Amino acid sequence: MSAVDDRADAELSRDVAREAGALLLDVRRSFGDLEHTDRDRAKSLRDTADREAHLLILRRLTDERPDDVVLSEEGVDDVVRLSARRVWIVDPLDGTWEYGQGRDDFAVHIALWHDDGRLTAGTVDLPASGRTYSVLDEVPSYPGLPLDRGVRIVVSRSRRPADLDEVIAHLTSLIAEEGHVGVTVEAIAVGSVGAKAAEIFAGRAEIYLHDTGFRDWDLAAPLAVAEHRGLWCSSPDGSPLRLNLRPPVQPGVVMTVPALTNAVRTALHLP
Repeated sequence: MSAVDDRADAELSRDVAREAGALLLDVRRSFGDLEHTDRDRAKSLRDTADREAHLLILRRLTDERPDDVVLSEEGVDDVVRLSARRVWIVDPLDGTWEYGQGRDDFAVHIALWHDDGRLTAGTVDLPASGRTYSVLDEVPSYPGLPLDRGVRIVVSRSRRPADLDEVIAHLTSLIAEEGHVGVTVEAIAVGSVGAKAAEIFAGRAEIYLHDTGFRDWDLAAPLAVAEHRGLWCSSPDGSPLRLNLRPPVQPGVVMTVPALTNAVRTALHLP
């Protein structure tokens, strides 16, 4: 696959993710203000949004790349993907619960996996925030530790890492040993996987930890963008992340900015 083709795939990923994101906002507006006690209507909103975004993405990718396979959270897991050369890994609505609550921390994920393990297209679209992160973005330069706040670790709102307090204490000690005395380390909770990774992309956090597992569609697009942007990424035990297996399950993820990679690996006892 040439660089020109890779760019066309990346542009398709970005464009379709934005289209799906706009659709999600339209669907939520069409439901109007929801009462917190109206669980049936909230479920209908989530189900409608998931389905409509999935259908839009599937139609666009099938039209534009008819020879490729699509693995979507809302679709049927076709075993053909296991022998396919190219597989689009899609989450039409990552952070469905947050979306239904009227929050902003939900995302659309679209990534392209190749049978050599590469991810050459990847987009995390945050419709409610008006931000899109893509492998087409300019690669940023990362400064050292933040000067105006503490180091931030992004974690799940509902599934906090098991040893988070110990990790924070160990990181604080390691940072101090490197001469940054008085630097604090704190955890912040965010909704979708894409929204969590985007906290690092936006410069509002330095580390993302998740140790209880999720699916390929949760991880593929954020991973593609993170690697493109120069973040260090691994599974929670330090092993490489591998996609498009059966079942499409991931053990979790560690993402960190370059300045903290060694400290994070040490604090997590990773190779």
